[in-house]
Amino acid sequence: MSRSATVPGKARRILVACVGNIFLGDDGFGVEVARRLLNRQDNPFPENVQVIDFGIRGLDLAFTLLDGYDVLVIVDAVARGGLPGTLYVIEPDLGEMTPEQGMEAARVGLDAHSMDPAKVLAYARTLGAVPLSTVIVGCEPASIAENQGEMDLQMGLSAPVQAAVAEAVSVIDSLVAQLLAHE
Repeated sequence: MSRSATVPGKARRILVACVGNIFLGDDGFGVEVARRLLNRQDNPFPENVQVIDFGIRGLDLAFTLLDGYDVLVIVDAVARGGLPGTLYVIEPDLGEMTPEQGMEAARVGLDAHSMDPAKVLAYARTLGAVPLSTVIVGCEPASIAENQGEMDLQMGLSAPVQAAVAEAVSVIDSLVAQLLAHE
């Protein structure tokens, strides 16, 4: 994992950005993980680690990335062809991201009914956000309620994705601990 430059003596700032649409079935995975992280009584994270439920608010995430975070952990449903409920820890290569991609995202608009994290990151760079270390904690969905461009509303996670939420919280706890240990 690449490391962002930090000011000596200053703790690395980590943003755990949970995204997803609760009205599209398993796409709400990130939102449920945020709910679990934010509602637990014993928060193991220090104040330099912030967990935010962005839902489908891509513009909010883009502007939040201007706040000087060093590491971004995105929590989302990620279809990669595995069994539903499979968790992935992905370190995307964002080096190829261009300002043109961000301008394209701004031109066509960041869709108000979904969030494409790659477009949000590209757009954030056009706003002046510095590239930062990014990790995706993703879960293979059983289904995302979309039918050829038209949305079929479906509340709630499928059983395998719901079962993966607790494990995802543990993965995030371990990941944050590792990131903080590298300060």
